[in-house]
Amino acid sequence: MRVSDVKKGMFIDEGGQIYMVVDIEHRTPGNYQACYQLYLKHLLESTIIKKRYNPDAIIEEAKIEKQKAQYLYQDNLGFHFMDTETYETITLATETVGELKNYLKENLEVNLLVYKNRPISLEVPLKVCLKVVEAPVGIKGDTVGSAKKQVTLETGLKINVPLFIKEGDIIEIDTTTGEYLGRV
Repeated sequence: MRVSDVKKGMFIDEGGQIYMVVDIEHRTPGNYQACYQLYLKHLLESTIIKKRYNPDAIIEEAKIEKQKAQYLYQDNLGFHFMDTETYETITLATETVGELKNYLKENLEVNLLVYKNRPISLEVPLKVCLKVVEAPVGIKGDTVGSAKKQVTLETGLKINVPLFIKEGDIIEIDTTTGEYLGRV
């Protein structure tokens, strides 16, 4: 496929490595030839690189399959998921799951991203509901705008929320930004 057909969220095979396209910029610098600059996230290492391509460059799209699974638990081997069709247990290493661990709670439905019959990453829902396990008392003092406080959620994630949120509340979190969306 041509580089102009690449979209955010696509998976590409670059030199035998699998990358997810995080961002795309079409650049036309002064007297130079136009180019596409792609920000690519390596799926196994979670590093982000910038790569420039000529407008007529051909890129190979990686054939990534999505496999529905349910999160079970975490131990010293990694994160364990159950394939919802075959009931087979699949384990992903802690490095593979990365920061997504902050949104995983038991029985959460996720999509495992599979490349050549090997799970390489996962995709969590856009919104998750998590319980607040630690919340300091919010004291509204000399504040301008909306006052916030930091709370700890059941997965260990710490986020800023409005002062009225208390321990035991269930709140909705945006998994792409890690921000508070509302109380459930």
